[in-house]
Amino acid sequence: MEVARHPARVELARQLRAIATETLALLLPISCAGCDEPDIALCEPCRALLAPAVDTRTIAGGLRVSSGLRFEGVAARAIRALKADGRTGVAVEVAPALRSAALAAGWEPGVLIVPVPTSRAAYRRRGYRVVDLIARRAGLPVSRVLRVGRASADQRGLGREQRRRNVAGTLSARGAAGATVVIVDDVITTGATLLEAVRALRAAGAEVRGAAVVAATPLRRRHRETAAKHLELRGDGANLPG
Repeated sequence: MEVARHPARVELARQLRAIATETLALLLPISCAGCDEPDIALCEPCRALLAPAVDTRTIAGGLRVSSGLRFEGVAARAIRALKADGRTGVAVEVAPALRSAALAAGWEPGVLIVPVPTSRAAYRRRGYRVVDLIARRAGLPVSRVLRVGRASADQRGLGREQRRRNVAGTLSARGAAGATVVIVDDVITTGATLLEAVRALRAAGAEVRGAAVVAATPLRRRHRETAAKHLELRGDGANLPG
């Protein structure tokens, strides 16, 4: 039988894990989160590459998603350091990207910032919620109205349709009736998770104005198709790799 844990003890354990993570970062050798240059948390060239460059795409269902960075190079390494290596100091470095994206997505005072929720397993492993942490560093007031209803499988390696089925019905929302919201997340790949968040929020009576993410994976297919069109105009489209 599972024994219920006291909320105060759970919160204390979370705080102790966060303190331990930050203490280790001080005691152990450190390197740049973007390029591994030794003895510095983030070098100036890498910091410059994290300057917001907002882009907005429209995904299925007409949802407009604004991103502050492209998920590649330094940005991808920095976000992975935050998510996988406990480098919580990176949050303040990528926060401007999320804030810029949120503004582009239509956030303003009175509009709720709703983060995609962290799974229980990820929260236990890290001791912090990545998206919430970045949003706080960005000065965005977080409203945690989304809840994980059931666990989903790891999304890595799944295609677009597989991702959509994997997350379908996993989220629910409460306390959102009549609210206008902007959903926030760390990275968008296919948009399946954001669309599930939209479904849950609308079912709870919220109006979704848009979504904002720190970084977006490049739309390689679209880039390839655009390149193909250009090559066809030049008469050598058949040479484009598949």
